[in-house]
Amino acid sequence: MGGRLASVGAEETLLSEGWNLVLTEPGACLTPHDIPPSSRFIAAPVPGTVADALERAGLFDRENPEPLNTKDAWYVCRLFDAEPGEVILRFAGLATLCHVFLNGQEILSSESMFTAHEIPVTLLGGDDLVLCFRALGPRLSEPGARARWRPQMIAPQGLKNFRTTLLGHMPGWCPEIHAVGPWRPITLVRRSVMSIDNVSIRAVLENGVGRLSVSLHADAENPDMLLRCGEVEQGFEKIGGNHYSAILKLPEVTPWWPHTHGLPHLYELTLVSDGAEYSLGRTGFRRIEIDRGVDGDGFGLRVNGEPVFCRGAVWTTADIVRLPGSRANYEPFLRLAAFAGMNMIRIGGTMAYETPEFFELCDELGILVWQDFMFANFDYPRSDKAFTGHVHAEVEGFIHGVQASPSLAVLCGGSEIYQQAAMLGLPQEFWRGPLTEDVIPAIAERMRPDVPYVPNSPHGGAMPFSPNTGVTHYYGIGAYMRPLEDARRADVRFAAETLAFAHAPQQKTLQRHLDVPAVHSPLWKARVPRDRGASWDFEDVRDFYLKELYHVDPAALRRENPERYLDLSRAVTGEVLTETFAEWRRKGSNCNGALVWTLQDILPGPGWGVVDSTGEPKPGWFAMRRVCRPIQVLLTDEGTNGLDVHVSNETGESLPVELEIVCLRDGKQRAVGGSQALILAPRSTEKLAATELFGAFFDTTYAYRFCPPSHDVTVALMSSAAGGLLAEAVAFALGRSMAINETAIGVCT
Repeated sequence: MGGRLASVGAEETLLSEGWNLVLTEPGACLTPHDIPPSSRFIAAPVPGTVADALERAGLFDRENPEPLNTKDAWYVCRLFDAEPGEVILRFAGLATLCHVFLNGQEILSSESMFTAHEIPVTLLGGDDLVLCFRALGPRLSEPGARARWRPQMIAPQGLKNFRTTLLGHMPGWCPEIHAVGPWRPITLVRRSVMSIDNVSIRAVLENGVGRLSVSLHADAENPDMLLRCGEVEQGFEKIGGNHYSAILKLPEVTPWWPHTHGLPHLYELTLVSDGAEYSLGRTGFRRIEIDRGVDGDGFGLRVNGEPVFCRGAVWTTADIVRLPGSRANYEPFLRLAAFAGMNMIRIGGTMAYETPEFFELCDELGILVWQDFMFANFDYPRSDKAFTGHVHAEVEGFIHGVQASPSLAVLCGGSEIYQQAAMLGLPQEFWRGPLTEDVIPAIAERMRPDVPYVPNSPHGGAMPFSPNTGVTHYYGIGAYMRPLEDARRADVRFAAETLAFAHAPQQKTLQRHLDVPAVHSPLWKARVPRDRGASWDFEDVRDFYLKELYHVDPAALRRENPERYLDLSRAVTGEVLTETFAEWRRKGSNCNGALVWTLQDILPGPGWGVVDSTGEPKPGWFAMRRVCRPIQVLLTDEGTNGLDVHVSNETGESLPVELEIVCLRDGKQRAVGGSQALILAPRSTEKLAATELFGAFFDTTYAYRFCPPSHDVTVALMSSAAGGLLAEAVAFALGRSMAINETAIGVCT
């Protein structure tokens, strides 16, 4: 994470080779000279973690992890190929308590995993660079500022005093794999005669005109510099000292859109200095605003003036052991998200900051990013100057690194801080604090005024987690085992977290990575997420809906027919996702967005992810793909009002379609049907009664019950003018259990 402060026109060398690692007892070695020559060193990847190095050496098992925060970890490297001279050592991320030594002399002491450092040094040739990561575990019991509440889900409580990830410290769903080591790149930087730093980029869309502002610091005296964006160029003007600025306007700019609503158009930014060209990356022009709705209680996003239903998932990590930050590690998961029709990813406050490469991919794919700052649940120190200093450096560094990214859609002060205090019965004045109300928003407004800020997630309403106001974490359907009708009753406005289930993976994943009896094996049960201290887990939640939707006894079924139980378990979570999103995306809904918890698992098994940890989609992912389409048909059972058909076109173009609806008996015999040609207006959602397509009354929802049911399933198909299927939806008049029929699939020989 963190911005690159000395990059343009400088020579950079990634220090990724030749590193070795040794673990010592806490405090046993004060300097590199104290490491015993007989110590057992192993090769270590950089960037990387202690867990990664040990795993590669066959000394660590991610499925049965040993604590890694009880030892000091020493990373040692001799810079054989580095020429003598003045250089800058850039450390993009050190987890967490780190002392850096060059030729035996300490040059840096870092206390935050989330802060980048640049240290000017003089190399002599053949220099020794050593990093010592002190054991965090013993420090966590040290007294800090008295907390007014203690969260149950995170252990130990002393973590609130240190700037490090909570991954590895949340028993019940995350393995205790502690983040230790140089988890972000280490770079050697040599400035050139023409060296540029403190580059600030701001791209905004104003009344259809793109406005690009770039300021920088240049070492050279009165350099000849100009800024190029697309086909437009603008010279830099000196604004004082060695500071320069250029403002460029693009009158006919092509705006950046989330991929569900248009093209995520990006522009190359180039700095031309004395005839040489330097890339400043890419940016896009868009306008994002919060829409509170007619009653002022809502929450939604408008992009370029258009309301966007945000759907997607909460990101965990591309790999819990490595905590990687490269495009190659992000891309498989983010492409799956985009392919499923997701247009938003949230990085929650219990995770870790991802690198600018993450945002560059989201820029390209047209995925909006809701970014929490890494604060969650705790009552963080309020008057600790050192802690506040870390916060300033962390927030500024992160925002600087993604300053040109159009995909950054929401900046949020953290996760469940207000909710935690409220649920413990504390009054409202305890929820809020200077961290989320003053410190972070002031920095965000200064550095990214184009990005809306939310103090905390959830936030708004009589209680901060009230679903009918502002932003909620909605688990009515899911953990709290409410019926599917609760999706409408709760009047959810925007769910930044929702619909957490123990999603069963595909069979091939189980065979390769968890080849044990499903449900009954302790190894299986260990992978089922649970809330710490709860008497139930998320497999119990799934079983509740298994019984509700299919009218089976889950306990008896898994004893008597475990394969059938697993098949239905794979299906039921997708059914709940489909039904709930259909409710939230229908015409007339007050909901403006929902992000499932989570995108990907941390270990293979029945975790919360709709994608497993190996990158394989689970059945829940396919449900998301069905219900997140920008061109969509949905069915909702309105009781005695019949079956409503909702058709949506989120694109910017009119779309001629053929809509067909048919009621079937035994899944194949046609009872009634009808069709209608429609032209879907851009950015529109329309509602039709099923009887409009039939041309006469038919008890589609089987609400009147004048006679025995004549059908068990209703299918809606929406096709393009050329005949290609665009979307489909299904409704079950008698419930899902009555619509399960034998298939007749033959094999051609």
